Order: sequence, then structure tokens, then C-alpha cells
Amino acid sequence: MSFAIRMPPDVQSLSIGGHQVLLIDDFLEDPGALVQAACDSVFEPCPGAAEGKGYPGIRAAAPAAYSQELAALLDPLIKINYGIDESLPLRKTPCMFSLTTLAPEQLGPLQRLPHFDSSAPRYMAALLYLCDGRHGGTGFYRHKATGLQRIAADDKDRFAAAIRDELDRRPPPRRYFDAGDEHFEFLGMLPAKFNRLVVYAGALLHTACVNPQLSISDDPRQGRLTVNTFVDF
Repeated sequence: MSFAIRMPPDVQSLSIGGHQVLLIDDFLEDPGALVQAACDSVFEPCPGAAEGKGYPGIRAAAPAAYSQELAALLDPLIKINYGIDESLPLRKTPCMFSLTTLAPEQLGPLQRLPHFDSSAPRYMAALLYLCDGRHGGTGFYRHKATGLQRIAADDKDRFAAAIRDELDRRPPPRRYFDAGDEHFEFLGMLPAKFNRLVVYAGALLHTACVNPQLSISDDPRQGRLTVNTFVDF
């Protein structure tokens, strides 16, 4: 199978809450090949899901050929757009297929809130949607009590203490987070679109906006199928 990236990529730079995010539509020449690879894969529960933490679903390793194509693109793409020193080496996690499978009533308290992936300053998320706009997107938020949108290393303890206090006073309802609430201001969303790649800083507060009537499925052709990758420099 070929997992070639369509060249040249049509890179769009957007601002959400004053922070830059990147978007590339029609990313792969043949996205159907990657969907088929997902159908042929063996998915397993995400670590921590049983304890109500982490990604609320199942994952499987994406093909190495896709991972190699993506890494070759992300290195210059991120360095150019985010002003990262060209001499810094790219470090990348494995590319993982992800399917949302937990019903809202199964979510743990932390799975019902926006989160950040890492407080490292150059840690970036690259998310490929292999599902359409009916499956929501990726929402971004500001935490009202602390004013934080991006969690730097020096912010982690203050943010965690504020979240613990809010959870102790009133746990969030059993639902997938989306439009904001009394604690988090909704700043904007990158909508899902089939064959769309989005890139954003892992330190930004964000969450998967999920359509529970449609997206809770372990079928790669029917569910909220994405490919998740993280890089650092």
C-alpha cells in the first residue's frame, strides 16, 4: 500500500485563542489505503482507560510507511512555521490509529475535561482525521480560574491544584466536553474532515469534541477514526 502525502501540501495557518495551529486538507493521495490498514489492524484498549484516564477508546499501530512519510514532512513544516532551530533533531512517538469507544456514562472525571499533552515548549501534536465532520473535531479552551490556555512547566502545579479543587467541589457531568462551561472558555475548534491533518502545540488545553450518537464505535469505517502522532525537538 502507498501512504504518499499529496504534494505540495496546502498548509493553512490559523489562530485560535492567539495560538497558531496548522491545517492541511487532502493530506494523503490515497487516504482509503490508510482506512483499510486500520480495518486490518488489531486494536487494544488505551492504557489508563479502565481507570478513567487518558484516551477514551482503543488504539492500534499505524503502518511504518505512513510514519516515515509523516516524519519527513513534519520536521521542516513545524520548524518553519513555529520558528524552531533547524539543528534540533525531531523525536517522534509511534503513529497510532485511534477509535473513540467509551460511552459518555463510562468516562472518568478527567476524561470529561480539556487536557494538555505535555508542557514541553516544542512538543507538538499531529492528528489526521479519517472521519468526516459529523464526528466533531478538536476544541481549544482557556481555564477561567487560572487564565491559562497553554500549560508551561511552571504552570503545571497551579493548574493541577485548581482542577482538583473544581473536581472536589462538583465533578463534571458524564459527557464529552465541547462548548465550554463555568470553568473553561471555548476558544474555537478545528473541525473534523476526512483526510485533514491538524498540527498544534501539545501544551494547549484541548479536547476531542465527540458526537456520542455517531462516534462511539470500534468500526474504523463508521467510528471516529484518527491517526495520532506526537513530536518534540
